This record gives sequence, C-alpha cells and structure tokens, in this order.
Amino acid sequence: MIDCYEILGVRPQATLAEIKRAYREKVKALHPDSSGTAANSAEFDLVVKAYRVLSDSRQRSIFDESFFVKVRRSSKSTESFDYYKWLSARDDEESRAKLIFFTLMHQKEDEAVAEFKRMQMNHADFSLKKWFTREDFMDYGYILAEELVIRGEYYDAMILLEQIIKMEYSYQYFYIFFPEVISFTLNILKHNIDGVISDELALDVYERALELELGSSNDAFFLRKMSEEYHRLGDEATARACLLAASKC
Repeated sequence: MIDCYEILGVRPQATLAEIKRAYREKVKALHPDSSGTAANSAEFDLVVKAYRVLSDSRQRSIFDESFFVKVRRSSKSTESFDYYKWLSARDDEESRAKLIFFTLMHQKEDEAVAEFKRMQMNHADFSLKKWFTREDFMDYGYILAEELVIRGEYYDAMILLEQIIKMEYSYQYFYIFFPEVISFTLNILKHNIDGVISDELALDVYERALELELGSSNDAFFLRKMSEEYHRLGDEATARACLLAASKC
C-alpha cells in the first residue's frame, strides 16, 4: 500500500490546509512549465491519488486504520524556540500577518480567521500580501479564503480574493493555480452574496467585482444584481442605470 503522507511530504497529523498546500507544491514541481522537463505521469498520478485519499475525511480515516494501525509513527519536535508564542507576543503588522498564516497551517484555523478579521477591522490599510512571496500569498491566502467561506464570512473572503486577483494581474504571466482562484471567486459572487449579506455590503462587493476583469457576461450579472440591491434600497434611478449598463455588456 502506498504511503499517502510520504508521497505528499506531510506528517500523519497534517491538517487539510497543510495537505492542500503540499499538493499544490508537488503539482507545481511536476508541471513541465515549472520544472522545464517532461511531466512524470506515474509520479503525478501518485500525487493525485494521495491527495484524493487524504483530502476526503472518510477515505483518510479508512487509510489511517488500514495502514497506520500497523505502522505507527511518532512526530516529536526538537525545536526549543516557540515561534507561535514569539509571534503572538508581538503587535507589529508583519508579525500579526505571519501569525495568521502560521496558525492557519498548524490546526488553528479558527484563530487564523479571528485574527485576520480583527486586523481587517482595526487596521484599514492592513494587507497580508506585502509580507509574503507571490506564491505563498496565493496559496495561503486561498486557503484562508476557503476557511472564511466555511464560516460564512463571505465579505471578508471576497476582500482577500480581490487582493489575490489584483496581485496576479500585476504579473506578466499567471500563477499555475490562478484559474482555481477565479472559479472560486465567481462561485461566491453568484451564490453567496445576494440575499446573504447586507445590501450595502453586497453593493460594495459587486462594485469591486466589476474591477476584476471577469468578463462581460459576469459584469452584466453583477450589474443586474446591483440593480436589485439599489431597488431594495429605494434608489430607483441608480437601479435603472445599472440595468442599462448591464444591457450594454
């Protein structure tokens, strides 16, 4: 039986966020555009198979019982420096940003989300991306956005995804997982905004979405939704203007 944890390079106690991160790194390394060599299909298939097992709670449980019941592993830390405590004791923006991603990747997802929301609320110019590389911000930011969505924090998830998308547009080529980010963002915009968050916040989200270059058909959708929001708020003139703009997309 294959060792799914070894294939992805994660510990048996790894969180789902860690597994997703490791999977992305493995796929990126095996992709011919990144490695400069032909893709190793056999190794790629193993990575995909391992990810499918470990990302599904039921399959992972079955794998753990059938494999790790026989082969027990211990994971003992030899580090004397407690990075978590060090970050937690600091108030500067860089440390708080790194604390968010550190807790996200160490089975403290609730703490990561709470700290992100706290920093967003108390610091108008707070930005995670300036403290991380492009790849790390894309990967960790995407996972954080997923955690926000799981908790119904759709507005905060959209603010984070907006930062990721605008960052990508500043490069001459897109990061390999950018289409996944766009698909995730559109799903939120179409299913988790209208009637879910307040009309005022929904308008803000749709206005931001119009700046993300998501295509004319999507822009028309956002404008129609904005028209509905303005109608509910009693601004009929702006509602009609939005419908007119949607018809021209």
